[in-house]
Amino acid sequence: MLLYDLHPAVIAFSTERHCSAAEAPYDGFNITHYTGDEPAHVEACRQELCRRLKIDDRHLVVPHQVHGTQIAEITAANLGSAFEGIDAVVTRLTNTCIGVSTADCVPIVLYDIRNRAIAAIHAGWRGTVARIASKTLLYMSERYGTRQEDVKAAIGPSIGPDAFEVGTEVVDAFADAGYDIESLAHRSSRWHVNLWEANAIDLRTAGLTDKNISVAGLCSFANPSRFFSARRLGINSGRMFTGCILTDHETIRY
Repeated sequence: MLLYDLHPAVIAFSTERHCSAAEAPYDGFNITHYTGDEPAHVEACRQELCRRLKIDDRHLVVPHQVHGTQIAEITAANLGSAFEGIDAVVTRLTNTCIGVSTADCVPIVLYDIRNRAIAAIHAGWRGTVARIASKTLLYMSERYGTRQEDVKAAIGPSIGPDAFEVGTEVVDAFADAGYDIESLAHRSSRWHVNLWEANAIDLRTAGLTDKNISVAGLCSFANPSRFFSARRLGINSGRMFTGCILTDHETIRY
């Protein structure tokens, strides 16, 4: 796993590809069930992750993402549901791992230190344009009273700015959404967009400070042995899983 240093009360991580064997393009550690992998392989990887996290299967939440902006709160009442059409999940449950699946899109994890709430966000370029990160912060504010100054964020591996080539329509979508294109994009033979910086901008616009935002800076496309990349392997391939789990410590100092 790639671990993120959000807070001692939280285990935050991204799985890496080279942890198990399977048939290409699923060769690697894949717990995502809706991209065409063999169910037995997905289940084996899922059980291995549960073992490492010391949780049972019901407490591992893997939503079915659709590149939208729907957010779900994971509660004791809905734990074990399918969570179809969800691109961000939040919870205050302890010993429950919530996460998102990516293979070039941007995974983001959040921790509200004061209210002990966590979030996992899937931000492809469409979700980034739609500002799913700041919408998740607003959702947490409405549910838990989250304040921006109490939140730490980690932006995980995804396709980097040198590899993320896009058409003019994508650049226009960012411009129409109010992003400063000069700070996000550059053009060589084609346009390139920096999704890491775009999501950092969205978090800063929502009130987070740079000291509370960490960026892994690892490109999924440029590291095919370590991470899955849909641009290299196709949509029907394995996925990294970026998750976070809130421990059950009762007293947390911040």
